[in-house]
Amino acid sequence: MLTVILETHNDEEALARTLASLVSAAVDGTVREVIVCDTGSTDHTRKVAEMTGCIFLAGGDTLAAIRRAKAEWLLLLEPGSRPTGFWREGLGEHMAASTKAARFRLSKASRPPFLRRLRRNGALYYGLLITKRQALALCKPHRSLESVGTGLATRPLDVELHPATARMR
Repeated sequence: MLTVILETHNDEEALARTLASLVSAAVDGTVREVIVCDTGSTDHTRKVAEMTGCIFLAGGDTLAAIRRAKAEWLLLLEPGSRPTGFWREGLGEHMAASTKAARFRLSKASRPPFLRRLRRNGALYYGLLITKRQALALCKPHRSLESVGTGLATRPLDVELHPATARMR
């Protein structure tokens, strides 16, 4: 079982896309809970989160979100990203065999042209599967969820992700 954590800011549509991709995992028990850590949205992000049964934390306190997680494994995603294929099985195999943090591969349909791949993406662009213990050690007060994955050595998973589209903040 795992807890999914998303950090949002005016991401109602992107959040809905991500949550829709997690429904089957919630039904089969892979996803225990989803925590939405909001940084001051003025759109309907809160309503989307609450209507879908997510835990909504206003104020952007990512450390509180990690502490609140019930599962030993966390899946950190950007709003709008969507795991694809047999991702639940791939994550399950990794969690059973390792405690090392891991990232998804981009789906073939989502891979940008070569020169655009050289552009630096955020630490959560590929998603991040990490233990709660490791996330607590890496998370600093008043920092974004992105900071947990910055500079972290990870193992590539054999599962795919459609990344979030570029967002303006």
